[in-house]
Amino acid sequence: MSMHCDRHLLGVDLRSIPAYRFDVVVVGGGVAGGNAALHAANAGKTVAIISKADAVTTNTNMAQGGMAAVMTEGDSFASHIEDTIKVGSGLCDLDTVERVISGGPSAVESLLAMGASFDCLSNGTLDCSREGGHKHARVVHAHGDATGREIQRVINASLKASDSITIFTNTFALDIVTAQGEAYGLLARSSSGSIVLFTAGQIILATGGGGQLYRETTNPTIATADGVAMGFRAGCTVRDMEFFQFHPTCLYIAGAARVLISEIVRGHGGVLRDRHGQRFMPKAHPDAELAPRDIVSRAAFRQMIQTSDTNVYLDLSEVDSDPHVLFPGISKMCNFFGIDIATDPVPVRPGAHYMIGGLLVDAQGRTTTPGVWAVGECASSGLHGANRMGSNSLLEGMVLGEIAGRGAAKSVIKRKRRPDRLLRRTMDHPPQGIELGISDLVYSLKSLMWRQVGLERNKSALLEAREHISFWFDAARRLAPSEPRAWELINMLTVASIATEGAMKREESRGVHFRTDYLDVDEPKHSLMRPIAVDDCTIECDIEVVPCDSRKECLQALAEHKTNK
Repeated sequence: MSMHCDRHLLGVDLRSIPAYRFDVVVVGGGVAGGNAALHAANAGKTVAIISKADAVTTNTNMAQGGMAAVMTEGDSFASHIEDTIKVGSGLCDLDTVERVISGGPSAVESLLAMGASFDCLSNGTLDCSREGGHKHARVVHAHGDATGREIQRVINASLKASDSITIFTNTFALDIVTAQGEAYGLLARSSSGSIVLFTAGQIILATGGGGQLYRETTNPTIATADGVAMGFRAGCTVRDMEFFQFHPTCLYIAGAARVLISEIVRGHGGVLRDRHGQRFMPKAHPDAELAPRDIVSRAAFRQMIQTSDTNVYLDLSEVDSDPHVLFPGISKMCNFFGIDIATDPVPVRPGAHYMIGGLLVDAQGRTTTPGVWAVGECASSGLHGANRMGSNSLLEGMVLGEIAGRGAAKSVIKRKRRPDRLLRRTMDHPPQGIELGISDLVYSLKSLMWRQVGLERNKSALLEAREHISFWFDAARRLAPSEPRAWELINMLTVASIATEGAMKREESRGVHFRTDYLDVDEPKHSLMRPIAVDDCTIECDIEVVPCDSRKECLQALAEHKTNK
């Protein structure tokens, strides 16, 4: 693979900028980063949380459906594990799945202890819903469709109550600073606009996803895959970046931002229809609307094409109770556009939702760069395989966040000698009158990814995407100004390029990755993208596909990578 990438977004003399000292630095304040920070602090360490926006602008805060956990009679860990592995299409790591699923009840109890208010039945037991891929009703939820908001609320309150945690909002994390091949700290642009250094021997990346790579997405504007790009530049191996989950039901109103219509709606009896009122999911899968998300998304996409429509419709007229009471947030949102969800069909279409690939981590959350950890959506932990089952992500953030936080705290060591500077290639000065239109280029990238690396892919489309991304990437590296929007663009182009190469290499259809020119499923394999130093300023990407009979091969590769360092 010929992709070249600068090792740093910004060339800086580290001796000339202010530095903050902490034991552990966490980038991202959602459920994964927040819980990691809490457990690192509980272990007696000083912790900094770096948030690109404010404390509530997270994917966690936007999560509607809930958190999956085995909490009811008749359900079992074995059933939840089996459902997760089935949806994961042969690429899940059994040990990780067992660890996360078995941690579900404790995760719920931990949130309750923080003050979370989950919906309960009249007898006081938790009211659990069923979603696609789950055999049982095991999705714990809050205020109907505001689970993420409730979890973010109690996480934030716990973070603020800790004397060992300092939260830096509106702070853009630029690059991981390394010394002798290990993490030394983090370079960031503070809320005041100045460049600062956070020194810490343990960096936990919990930056969430990259839905903004696509034109249609449920993700907030901050979701630009920064953590994966940052980790890659610091030497971390990236795994399975071609797997990106699309949610089948985003509210589609021309000119308005796309908003998620939770899967919990279909769990209560909502059905999908086309413009003619015909229900189409029973023909697509035995579980109809409760089939895995990739199947529902592709079925909706094809129905849109067959009926020459911009969307399909979600019909809530047959849900098992008053939809206004069940889904107050969705009701309020739709009502703003004049849609009564109890009687009117709700226009929906698929949108990019969850980044399944990410930074390769071991069972503790360590990446291939010593001192760098990853958790949540920016990590490839092995839980989701080739397709994430609904409501497993908040659970992953709680369980693996705790493990990563504890692990990072135990690994805190004496800081190394600070490197003098971060090097970057000399930037070209464009001819007079030539400017790089960041907003136009971002929109062009999002549109390209939606068309060519979206729900359905093929070789010719991926080759076209590779050509355009390579051209834009080179221009952005040479001409982009040193400011957050340009840094986001470079991060997006970095991850888009890696994802496109992974999609080219994976000549099969598995989970959320669907190749119209390779419909069959091949032997289980992982795609690994490793950064290789070209010089002091530049790296390139080497891609390899490794067997996946078990996770042994990936763990062995991880150990060898660390040994080679």
